[in-house]
Amino acid sequence: MEAAPWAVPGPGRRSASRALCSAAAHAARLVNGNCFPGLKCVCQLCEHTNFTCHTEGACWASVMLTNGKEEVIKSCVSLPELNAQVFCHSSKNITKTECCYTDFCNNITLRLPVAAESPSRGSVGPVVLAAMVTVPICVLSLLVVLAVCTCQSRRCAYRKKQQPSVEEPLSECNLVSSGKTLKDLIYDMTTSGSGSGLPLLVQRTIARTIVLQEIVGKGRFGEVWHGKWCGEDVAVKIFSSRDERSWFREAEIYQTVMLRHENILGFIAADNKDNGTWTQLWLVSEYHEQGSLFDYLNRNTVTVDGMIKLALSIASGLAHLHMEIVGTQGKPAIAHRDLKSKNILVKKNETCAIADLGLAVKHDSVLNTIDIPQNPRVGTKRYMAPEILDDVMNMNIFESFKRADIYSLGLVYWEIARRCSIGGITEEYQLPYYDVVPSDPSIEDMRRVVCEQKLRPNIPNQWQSCEALRVMGRIMRECWYANGAARLTALRIKKTISQLCVQEDSKA
Repeated sequence: MEAAPWAVPGPGRRSASRALCSAAAHAARLVNGNCFPGLKCVCQLCEHTNFTCHTEGACWASVMLTNGKEEVIKSCVSLPELNAQVFCHSSKNITKTECCYTDFCNNITLRLPVAAESPSRGSVGPVVLAAMVTVPICVLSLLVVLAVCTCQSRRCAYRKKQQPSVEEPLSECNLVSSGKTLKDLIYDMTTSGSGSGLPLLVQRTIARTIVLQEIVGKGRFGEVWHGKWCGEDVAVKIFSSRDERSWFREAEIYQTVMLRHENILGFIAADNKDNGTWTQLWLVSEYHEQGSLFDYLNRNTVTVDGMIKLALSIASGLAHLHMEIVGTQGKPAIAHRDLKSKNILVKKNETCAIADLGLAVKHDSVLNTIDIPQNPRVGTKRYMAPEILDDVMNMNIFESFKRADIYSLGLVYWEIARRCSIGGITEEYQLPYYDVVPSDPSIEDMRRVVCEQKLRPNIPNQWQSCEALRVMGRIMRECWYANGAARLTALRIKKTISQLCVQEDSKA
């Protein structure tokens, strides 16, 4: 097939073709090679590359209204992000964006549109306004037709972008979602891209259009709020600026390739917001109105089937977290390091999602290295494994971290099983070791009980009368071995409870 005219060497043809591509690039582009590969753009955040980035997509400039002030962002947009059709649209009074296709073309100053002035102050008339809109569109259309005709290749396909009209600008919701729910949007981005979630610029747009509703929890890190984004419920975890390391680490872990799983809390966005007085660090995730497993068990008892459902979902989430997926789009093995009932959420369908990954560690099997966060915070003392309390855990072996998670999982299972109703009889909710340590135990308190006295939570005799509770009791004991190497794996626990689930279903 004959090459396109601008593919032929020669300074005259090259400059002419670059001009043509520049005007029509957002409507007609090459699939396996842009009209001008290696585009250079201004990038405010790229200090290490002299504030310059390279892309096969487009240069991007945006101005966003933040706390009454205009905030300008300049960066590169990758080709997949450009094809997602979310960056080159502006929204009414919220953002104004511009994509362009020549080197450093985003080195411009954008302003948000202001409200129309009165006629007495020289406002633009309808005829002039129509001309201002119609003429560029006609010129652009002519250039697009010329580009398509000249290309003479199926690879140079005309792709009409859905641009907002002057009369009906896109709202901030449609700007990102195009009418899709957050779940659909995340699924599309995850399956078509890296598998690690939404692009950072989309995350920022979402985070800055969330309306906080009410506070639903507090912790060492800060607060958790219930928020609304375009009518959808979201949870917003707000870190204080002094805990920036935890915020950054948790956002980093949540965006690990292939991490998404129905039993791991669904991450949506991360953003840092300056309200003029202090900086807030936001982590936006799915919202589960039932709250943590700790809250749920305090309020409710569970049936045998309910206990199995909760236990299986936690084991499934932990097994996925611990598992390494080998491949280009693979996932490293991850250990949680702070597994407890307060860090597990209960979904509407009575299954669980593991949350709070700020202390998690990743294992690089190729280099055999462990990515341990430089975070002064440690896990929760009550749930610490014996080897951690005794300070004898081998931090150079990744399996050590997974085994410590399994010990904590056994304690969580004990909390659930205590609330299981057998013949109408249930026990009140209690934390593990409630009867032998203070409400806020020290490491020394826990070390004395767990390591020296070798005590474990009590497994009542009446559990022997129920097959499911008998199996759960056996799993707990095999999670609590002092020797970490003797403990069960998350995958083995998942399989055992899955078999138990099948047995209970067959009885029904």
